[in-house]
Amino acid sequence: MRVCIGGTFNQLHEGHKSLIKKAINVAGKKGSIFIGITTSEIIKGKEDVQTYKIRKEAVEQFLSKEKLTENVTIRPIHDKYGPSVEKDFDAIVVSPETIKTAYEINRKRKEKGRKALEIVKIPFVLAKNNKPISSTRIRKKEIDENGRPLKQD
Repeated sequence: MRVCIGGTFNQLHEGHKSLIKKAINVAGKKGSIFIGITTSEIIKGKEDVQTYKIRKEAVEQFLSKEKLTENVTIRPIHDKYGPSVEKDFDAIVVSPETIKTAYEINRKRKEKGRKALEIVKIPFVLAKNNKPISSTRIRKKEIDENGRPLKQD
């Protein structure tokens, strides 16, 4: 199965890792995974976002550490859809935060006469305080990348 995922992957955290692992699981041994990482131009105006290079290296290091480098392609994406509307993918893995984009992608694919992607939604990965782990919360120094609190809520 050909699976795609996309995002900013800023401050690579347990939620991102869960998304990547699920995509690899859905693809299966003979499948392929496309990981689209947003370019810096898309996220202008957001505070404390790491460079594309740093974010890509963090994803590559995670994949290497987990021995998950087979059939994985990482490319920059210049909008929230990346190649998901045009290319031949079978599924997209999303979080509750990005599910609406997956529906938009399928609407655009239908308009172009392409088959809809299977949408696989994973739950938020929760921090120790039962709130979702997010790059924003990490940037605000509320939690670390593993969801451990850094200050009181």
